[in-house]
Amino acid sequence: MPSLQQLRYLVALSETLHFRRAAEACRVTQPTLSAQLRALESKLGAALVERGRSGVIVTPMGEAVAERARRVLREVEEIRQITRAGQTLLSATVRIGVVHSLSHMLPLIVPDLHARHPRLKLYLREGLPDMLLETLRTGALDVVFFPLPQAGSDLETLSLFREPILVVAPHDHTLAALPDIDPGMLRGETILAMEPGHKLYDQVRTLCDDYGALLSHDFAGTSLDTIRQMVAMGMGLSLMPALYVASEAAHQDIVVARRFRGAAPSRTVGMIWRRGTARQPEYRELARLIGTILRSRAPGVMVLG
Repeated sequence: MPSLQQLRYLVALSETLHFRRAAEACRVTQPTLSAQLRALESKLGAALVERGRSGVIVTPMGEAVAERARRVLREVEEIRQITRAGQTLLSATVRIGVVHSLSHMLPLIVPDLHARHPRLKLYLREGLPDMLLETLRTGALDVVFFPLPQAGSDLETLSLFREPILVVAPHDHTLAALPDIDPGMLRGETILAMEPGHKLYDQVRTLCDDYGALLSHDFAGTSLDTIRQMVAMGMGLSLMPALYVASEAAHQDIVVARRFRGAAPSRTVGMIWRRGTARQPEYRELARLIGTILRSRAPGVMVLG
């Protein structure tokens, strides 16, 4: 049977397509990695890697083995984390992915998480939705904070909170003088949004279609902070999540935020992890604790569950 080390070497080579870089990632010498991969091919009776002057090519069989090797290594890592933590939840490392439009949530929850569980270590990574979900599926991340719903039979989702979407305007805009905004007032207004690829972009685009607003295609932001600065300069309005407004925009006076009249649009935010993971009880406890923190620190959102 292949050893775990041999599987690690194959996975590293499939990701780097370079023997030296794969060896460096595994902290071994290149001859050691190359010899172990040849030994793996001999055990399996199949060519996994093609070596040539033009570089490294992982064969279709090698890709199939590497994909299954990732799953094996992921499960072994979860077993290691569980045994290291013993019977105490939230006492090991959790690798968390966060979409860009949710990064402002972290300062609200991380200090309390650390105070209550000082042994808990959070590895945090921001990224675009598709990249984070793919990284979650490969095992490089454990949990992702993500706008819901999110389909996928291989993933488990748990709703954390629902937050309203607010209208953000410069101080000198006519809407800034109003206590709240009727959706019809946005007709013909230019709305700034994050770049395509963000879940929030899709939602804002739909709201613009519903309200008759004009989604700006000339200027798009890579972050909510960037959009807020453009709004302050009078380049348009924006539609932003309430938690971001409370944690960032409300502490500065460069823009104003107003709620919609009546039933305001909102988004639901949750946690996503791989279905069947051995650490699911730990992730559910993490979600429960985050909900408790948000109830005290973010009264503008509706904690779910």
